Amino acid sequence: MLNAIITFLIVAIVVTLIWLRPILREIRRDRLKNKSFPLHWRAIIEQNIPCYQTLPRSLQKQLHGHINVFLAEKQFLGCGGLQITDEIKLTIAAQACLLLLNQKGNYYPKLKSILVYPSAYIVKTTTPISDYLVEEKQEIRLGESWYRDRIVLSWEQIKYDTKNWQDGHNVIFHEFAHQLDGEDGSLNGVPLLDRQSDYITWARVFEREYKQLCSDVELGLKTVIDEYGATNPAEFFAVATETFFEKPKQMKRKHPGLYTELKHYYKLDPLEWI
Repeated sequence: MLNAIITFLIVAIVVTLIWLRPILREIRRDRLKNKSFPLHWRAIIEQNIPCYQTLPRSLQKQLHGHINVFLAEKQFLGCGGLQITDEIKLTIAAQACLLLLNQKGNYYPKLKSILVYPSAYIVKTTTPISDYLVEEKQEIRLGESWYRDRIVLSWEQIKYDTKNWQDGHNVIFHEFAHQLDGEDGSLNGVPLLDRQSDYITWARVFEREYKQLCSDVELGLKTVIDEYGATNPAEFFAVATETFFEKPKQMKRKHPGLYTELKHYYKLDPLEWI
């Protein structure tokens, strides 16, 4: 009888903890959001995030809170001899959290670790070429997103991106867009949307725009959206995100439907910041 009671109590405690976990997480996150934001952190963001000073004050405050949560929940690891500093963490966190403004953020729930190399890094890959043979090669990369639990970034590339903010290339936006895309378990260029009806419009607009980019690239035409977006729908969403935040004028002029969809998804209008 005693063993049965003990077992029941243990099960009850476990079930209660599981039930309380999301509630306690939100309480902790709310506390972090309201935590003061150090002045020297703000100075780093002002220096490394060109759009920060033009953000409305309300969005700046919201960004501070998101950064506090992000830094508390994600692990940063230096690779290739790189020492992780406040500048590295804040530069990455601020841009990652820009994508979360004005929406209920899950803070990239699958992401646990962010690996940062000093510059481009080499990855060994294998590609099957028959039932019995694989091709091995080395690839030089600037960033990658493993939709399960980690992102890999080049600090040198991040610094280049911050100095060339409006060129439409941003490795942080790109890789964190992949994280948003993968929240439903697949990388297909379709992130989680608010309503079921939103998926119909999203599919129509993105399919049209993706096919147009593929056609333009094949014809050798100059495009606002980087040609890498023609690789597949997942890369198209990531590249479109880069363009949306860094080249909003050009995107809205050339791709108004796509701009509207991204504006609706991110609940932001970068045109208000420039």
